[in-house]
Amino acid sequence: MSGLPAPESPCVACCRLNSEKLCVGCYRHITEIVDWNRRSDAENYAILQKVAQRKRKAKQQPVADEYTTAITQQEWQAAKAIVRAK
Repeated sequence: MSGLPAPESPCVACCRLNSEKLCVGCYRHITEIVDWNRRSDAENYAILQKVAQRKRKAKQQPVADEYTTAITQQEWQAAKAIVRAK
């Protein structure tokens, strides 16, 4: 991926998680959100590819009024522990 600029976060400041712990704003899993700035560019580009796939799928199969919740401190810390244990 050399020569490419550092990938920008897809965050749209709408941090709401669905039942699968995917943000309905940026289409990242909570474990993909935590430590975004600590990952390599290659890792973040791979996440952005997944985001694009999820976004396409969501547009093809919209879910009306899906239940979402804000990210809690407990969820954030648990996701961080998972990511950092890898």
